Amino acid sequence: MTAWITGRIRYSVIIPMYNEEEVIAETYRRIKKVLSDTGESYELIFVNDGSRDRSEEIIKDYSQWDNTVKLINFSRNFGHQIAITAGMDYASGDAVVIIDADLQDPPELIHTMIARWKEGYEVVYAQRIKRKGESWFKKFTAGTFYRVLRAAADTPIPVDTGDFRLMDRKVVNELKQLPENNRFVRGLVSWVGFRQIAVEFERDERLAGETKYPLKRMVKLSLDGITSFSTKPLKIAGYAGGLLSGAGFLYLLYVIYCALFTDSTAKGWASLISLMLIFNGFILIMLGILGEYVGRIYDETKGRPLYIVKETRGLEQVKQREAAHRF
Repeated sequence: MTAWITGRIRYSVIIPMYNEEEVIAETYRRIKKVLSDTGESYELIFVNDGSRDRSEEIIKDYSQWDNTVKLINFSRNFGHQIAITAGMDYASGDAVVIIDADLQDPPELIHTMIARWKEGYEVVYAQRIKRKGESWFKKFTAGTFYRVLRAAADTPIPVDTGDFRLMDRKVVNELKQLPENNRFVRGLVSWVGFRQIAVEFERDERLAGETKYPLKRMVKLSLDGITSFSTKPLKIAGYAGGLLSGAGFLYLLYVIYCALFTDSTAKGWASLISLMLIFNGFILIMLGILGEYVGRIYDETKGRPLYIVKETRGLEQVKQREAAHRF
């Protein structure tokens, strides 16, 4: 049954997708049922992040006979966090829900999120207590990342939480003014504050298809999270350099002893190995960490838009952001 929308939209659901043709029909069916059960107005905003399969065509077909279905079609793949950001730019609901298209996050949990929102919470985020269908390596690295981020970040960021959440309109309006290019949305949501609460759930396996977050993208997301919300890696690098230099100095004394009182050293070896031990480790560590921060500074100064929209369906052109990302 096609729902109709008049006047103000109560709920906007943002669904980023990248090559999800195998799951879109079931994703649409389950999310549609959840929102229809609320008895309130809603919109489903699918963000096509440069898919190379039939994802775009499927959503275009839905939008022809269901006016709750909206499409934002990127000119190419800009990444999951940028797709979420574009969805927030276009969303008009009083409450905005972010959920991935792969159905690992159960749409039925949205009912609980709405109930908490109506109790007065401005952010309701889903917290995983179990992850089904994932390798021990994925579970270990994900758990380690969240705990390292919590320890390093100046802003408390809840552990074991993804981007599946409901946000009040006032929260979304604040997020739209944040200019970062290397975005870590769940961290930004924590940074803006407001009244937040978790709802726990067990994460399911993917319904079909392959993960859109392989190791390379997970590493990129992890670096974005840590460098966006903490300068502690720079401090740790300084401490590590000091320890390496101290250890190198102690070994220097040993090398000098060997050079003066034994015949076990080759000519010139003592000074060379001492300098290498003292400086090389420190310099390489510092260069790597500084490079991460400098690279992000470079990205922020280029002034490019976060994304380019090729076309939209069912949506008016987005208004210029209150604080453009390029400044």
